[in-house]
Amino acid sequence: MSNFDHHPEIVVSSSSKHAWEGYGKIIEELNHHINRLEKKKKILTIDCYPGVRIEEIKNNLVSKIDSSYDLFSDELYYSSHRVTEMLQYHLTTDRVFGRMSLHNFHDFLDEKLLEEARETIESIESGLIVVYGVGASLIYHPDILVYADLARWEIQKRYSHKEISNWKANNMEEDPVRKIKRGYFFEWRVADRHKKRLYERIDYLLDTNCKSHPKMITGSNFLKGLRQTVNQPFRLVPYFAPGVWGGQWMKEKFGLDPSEENYAWSFNGVPEENSLFLKYGEIKIETPAINVVFRHAAELLGEEVYGRFGSEFPIRFNFLDTIGGQNLSLQVHPTIEYVQQTFGAHYTQDESYYVMEAKEDATVYLGVKEGVDKKAMAIDLKSSNETGVFFDDERYINQFPAKKHDHFLIPAGTIHSQGKNSVVLEISSTPNYYTFKLWDWGRLGLDGLPRPVHLEHGFNNIDWERNESWAKNHAINCVKKVDEGEGWIEERTGLHEREFIETRRHWFSKPVTHYTNGGVNVLNLIEGEEAIIESPLNEFDPFIVHYAETFIIPAKIRRYSIRPFGKSKGKEIATIKAYVRT
Repeated sequence: MSNFDHHPEIVVSSSSKHAWEGYGKIIEELNHHINRLEKKKKILTIDCYPGVRIEEIKNNLVSKIDSSYDLFSDELYYSSHRVTEMLQYHLTTDRVFGRMSLHNFHDFLDEKLLEEARETIESIESGLIVVYGVGASLIYHPDILVYADLARWEIQKRYSHKEISNWKANNMEEDPVRKIKRGYFFEWRVADRHKKRLYERIDYLLDTNCKSHPKMITGSNFLKGLRQTVNQPFRLVPYFAPGVWGGQWMKEKFGLDPSEENYAWSFNGVPEENSLFLKYGEIKIETPAINVVFRHAAELLGEEVYGRFGSEFPIRFNFLDTIGGQNLSLQVHPTIEYVQQTFGAHYTQDESYYVMEAKEDATVYLGVKEGVDKKAMAIDLKSSNETGVFFDDERYINQFPAKKHDHFLIPAGTIHSQGKNSVVLEISSTPNYYTFKLWDWGRLGLDGLPRPVHLEHGFNNIDWERNESWAKNHAINCVKKVDEGEGWIEERTGLHEREFIETRRHWFSKPVTHYTNGGVNVLNLIEGEEAIIESPLNEFDPFIVHYAETFIIPAKIRRYSIRPFGKSKGKEIATIKAYVRT
């Protein structure tokens, strides 16, 4: 039976005195707070992240509170048509890629409607006024501010299930890929800028991840939870997603629903996508993990990493499972110059494949063949994508055998793909959006549509010198022992010199001491059932991890040790650690 923990939590308090669950309890607390205000006119504002179920908030919260006047903030913005017109440069006509928006919500407010709304509020002398919706705190200064939040993976699920439209877009039935693109390049950028300004002002944080089952915590206790997170090791709440190439390994290893056709991805180390469970007594608040990055970037990342990346978490860990499945698409990631000049991103997606499990026929596609004919390859790829004639990948692309604990390094510009019948821990820099598919084996996506291919982008980024000899000498198992002690060995496994991430593997049967050196560490238990992380200085409580679980050590923790625990006690186990080179 799997011991993989699907619900890791950070215990903030043993009491749920300042937390509430369900609309009834939440309304009761808000009414208490409203009644404590010693003024005639009172403003309750419920500011919502795009993707929150507004109708649910309206019907179960706003309408249940006795108010004199309700105002839905979305009605004060420009029309959906005008907002979309304003975004055309950023959205582009491409199905997948856009350009990063630098907008703020205020850019889309109709000043005339805003002035009229404020005049109406001013004219009301007494009673409760409720303002709710996206950017609601911009409308009028609140006496009580509730912020309704949810994780990005949940928003994407709602897009894909055609449950919600994008903000200020009547596109419920639109292709989910385009909806996610609009979220990624516009909504989430604008909403995150707005949210960052509100942390100190929030009276209550409202967790809206579960339909019709909200939870609420006071703003001060919410901030206490974020602060505690950067003072201890922690895990993110993992989520799993199917894919056209998905496999079967994670079902068994992680105890997932066996009735699902497959699981392609596991995101368990991506703060932009994942969430955190903050526990207050018996109530668990789920909050986007990116809130910790926004609120405590320097403490989490370390001063040097923060100075380089700002409030972005630059490392991501996720699993790709093709055991019993199919090849990933043949793809390439953009060079740093290309991604900056074309998409306005700060840095690109360099990555690597660390092989967790592999069958005998498992392979990794990496680099072009020696002396490859570029023109012929371009013609064949174009023909295959247009006609469906199978692309002769063996003529142009290298395939290397993949076995457990191999490490393949994939700097941007390298053609690559994971073959069938393996599970890899993908260790990469964070901008996962910029993947240029060159060939997808003639498949349709789970939505029944052809998966997006970007030949022009791809060919603009292929490094043709990344051939077989390059791969063997610079990208496959570049392992070097760097240190050892009683019962442990430390090895450097990558990444490539063009990549800013360093990876170190430890094999150990006895405690190993690690130093963060002032930078965040991301680790995974790649061998062994169980390990325990401890503080030599008693800075945090002992923290237990299980096989394949990703965990984060904030930079604020200077030193920690890891040793085999439970059923792994006395056995040799292994971790892989990633950090930013400085």
